[in-house]
Amino acid sequence: LQREVYLFERLDSAHREPMKHLKAICFLRPTKENVEFLIQELRRPKYSTYFIYFSNVISKSDVKALAEADEQEVVAEVQEFYGDYIAVNPHVFSLNLLGCCQGRHWDPAQLARTTQGLTALLLSLKKCPMIRYQLSSEPTRRLAECVKQVITKEYELFDFRRTEWTYQAMVHELLGINNNRIDLSRVPGISKDLREVVLSAENDEFYANNMYLNFAEIGSNIKNLMEDFQRRKPKEQQKLESIADMKAFVENYPQFRKMSGTVSKHVTVVGELSRLVAERNLLEVSEVEQELACQNDHSSALQNVRRLLQNPRVTELDAARLVMLYALHYERHSSNGLPGLLTELRNRGVADRYRKLVSAVVEYGGKRVRGSDLFSPKDAVAITKQFLKGLKGVENVYTQHQPLDAGPAHQGEAPGQPVPLPGAQHAPRQAPGHHCFHHRRSHVRGGADRVQPEPQHGGR
Repeated sequence: LQREVYLFERLDSAHREPMKHLKAICFLRPTKENVEFLIQELRRPKYSTYFIYFSNVISKSDVKALAEADEQEVVAEVQEFYGDYIAVNPHVFSLNLLGCCQGRHWDPAQLARTTQGLTALLLSLKKCPMIRYQLSSEPTRRLAECVKQVITKEYELFDFRRTEWTYQAMVHELLGINNNRIDLSRVPGISKDLREVVLSAENDEFYANNMYLNFAEIGSNIKNLMEDFQRRKPKEQQKLESIADMKAFVENYPQFRKMSGTVSKHVTVVGELSRLVAERNLLEVSEVEQELACQNDHSSALQNVRRLLQNPRVTELDAARLVMLYALHYERHSSNGLPGLLTELRNRGVADRYRKLVSAVVEYGGKRVRGSDLFSPKDAVAITKQFLKGLKGVENVYTQHQPLDAGPAHQGEAPGQPVPLPGAQHAPRQAPGHHCFHHRRSHVRGGADRVQPEPQHGGR
């Protein structure tokens, strides 16, 4: 261990050799399958000693079963280390679940898994919270009864349907981030060592400083990173004429290599993002999305959506997404043009699974369900604030819309509707400020996009 040499093996691997000279550290989720694998391992131990760590609470009956299997007394330690979730960023976690719902209801297995993950989160943070959840959501009520803190936001469906323009959010939407890894194998002309890269704020200073900046700023900062790299490069390749030169080179070379890898990685990622933005005409698509989010000009919105539906560079998914936004915004407009837009999607050859999403999204997040106004036009004060922020380079036309999570929910309320405590769903609404929340943990049923944590970045 002192030399940082490790052997990683899976408990379910059938071809492991006995290595009695080694000690084993087992880290696993306390599932029935994992406990059974561990029982089989302890009956025929391949290592001298076992240190067992579970990522969540393990039942007494499972501990008893493990003790009975440990006939050779090789287990030295059993502990619970609450890490049954993925730390995406320092202030963002994920349970890595796909398909947690069956329509508007929980999948039973996923409900249990979500409960376990949120319980582990709260135990790891050592917080005993006050539970709040969305009043109109039966699934969140069920979840709130099982865990210590739940704030889900079904009414924020709209926030999942826009093109994102900050670095991390763009990478996640256009390239995909899985456990901080990005698959670049499909990038044209990609080199072998860049087919998969890691983006982690913990060990990548450039990424940590730029993950919440918009795309235009990223381009400028990439240029500065390249220039800094070029300035350092000649110094690292100078002749080694003395022992002192060699010593300095050895001391600086690891940092130089790290910087070289950082430059190559981010230049490749940003280059691919730029290619996809141009290929899919995302600048124009995003401008219309923001118009749908922040304006109430129905005639202009309908005309712009129709124009983009006729553009062959706009992908099927982006076309369907534009129609979804229109359907949500102008759901009850007297001149609603949704039937015509659906016909245009069909004539264009958009896949049936995308067309069905339009009606599904209205059923799931329409006005009848969400109970709050997502599309209220900006008044003069809001426009002035927007302009002042724009002067500081914070926002532009492509990032006008702000996630609902940045609003009143920080004071313990969801926008426009009560956020009750469990067991008191029908209690009268409490006066503002009745509860003072110093720490807030939010769980979004079904997942969150990478732009939603931005308003909370730097806060608590």
